[in-house]
Amino acid sequence: MIRSVVGPDWGWGEEKGDPGAMSPAGAEGPISVTQLETLSMTLSASPALSNSVALPSSAAWRWTGRVLSGLAVLFLAFDAVFKLVVAPEAVQGTMELGYPAAVLPMLGVLQLVCLAFYLVPHTALIGAVLWTGYLGGAIATHVRVENPLFTHTLFPIYVAVFLWGGLYLRDRRVGALIAPPSAP
Repeated sequence: MIRSVVGPDWGWGEEKGDPGAMSPAGAEGPISVTQLETLSMTLSASPALSNSVALPSSAAWRWTGRVLSGLAVLFLAFDAVFKLVVAPEAVQGTMELGYPAAVLPMLGVLQLVCLAFYLVPHTALIGAVLWTGYLGGAIATHVRVENPLFTHTLFPIYVAVFLWGGLYLRDRRVGALIAPPSAP
């Protein structure tokens, strides 16, 4: 039987014929709400599972994160609006990259959706992941047309550093995701 990290009293319930439900060892049926609350409190209090790395938490760090995020958001919002209004500069740049001008409105909407996810604190992490994918595609496009490395090809990485750096500094949950595991 598989045991969880919480302790010897918790198993996956396989011995009682319920392979999908986590339950206390020897208990019948699925886990109760009280057991879930106990599990949640145990996990959050467990020193082995807690984050031992000090993460930035001062107001100065949070404001630095907001400024970094704000700069990236302003640039990306400006770019999205240029695409939505099909500005001549956007058409020219898109054609130089080998894409038809007809894709501009779709890319603008896609950018606004990514921005919406990034700007809502509860979904900011999802927004950062979506932006990472979008910006990765931009890198691939610049590599394909053999644009200069530091000014064109790596520019999406600079934007991503502002997005992720800002999110890291303003949201402790992101720091907890990337912190090294604590020693046993």
